[in-house]
Amino acid sequence: MALSDADVQKQIKHMMAFIEQEANEKAEEIDAKAEEEFNIEKGRLVQMQRVKIMEFYEKKEKQVEQQKKIQNSNLLNQARMKVLQAREDHIKQSILEDCRQRLGEVTKNPVKYRKVMEGLMVQSLCQLLEPAVTLRCRQVDVKLVKDLTPQVITTYKGLTKKDCKITVDEQNFLGSDVSGGIEFLSPNNRIKVTNTLESRLEMMSTQMMPEIRTTLFGSNPNRKFMD
Repeated sequence: MALSDADVQKQIKHMMAFIEQEANEKAEEIDAKAEEEFNIEKGRLVQMQRVKIMEFYEKKEKQVEQQKKIQNSNLLNQARMKVLQAREDHIKQSILEDCRQRLGEVTKNPVKYRKVMEGLMVQSLCQLLEPAVTLRCRQVDVKLVKDLTPQVITTYKGLTKKDCKITVDEQNFLGSDVSGGIEFLSPNNRIKVTNTLESRLEMMSTQMMPEIRTTLFGSNPNRKFMD
């Protein structure tokens, strides 16, 4: 039995509706899958960026912490240096200055000062080991060094088996800032040995500085070597 045109059109419409429904369902399925994949990819990218951001700020935090430690260490070292400098200044300005002021008292004891001068002269000759030297001293000590010269030369000969001529410079004297002692010069003034009371104090203070620090401020807990 042949279908009428109306029946054909009805079946065609029915088939088109079915196809359209299938297409819509397929499109929805594709959209849903695409949305799911999009959300997954978006989540992955967000998580990846979150990890990068966290790593970045963790790195920054570590850098800040390291800088803080360095800064604290520098500040601590600066504070220690200031303390050490203050101690050094106290030793030099207070104790050593007091010692310098007392140097003049050595010359007030003729017997003691004579013995000191003799030792300084002999030591200076042994340092120079020259056949002839020029001696400079304070103007008030000229007579003393002239009186000591023969005995000093005898002692020097006994120690070194060498002879020496000492010429006292009576034109150039040690400055007013010198409390006592002598200065020896080799021929042509090429070598100078300074053995004043001030130079001896300076040398002794340098050698005894660790002991002085320990006596005044106690031992340094950070010091590893005592020599």
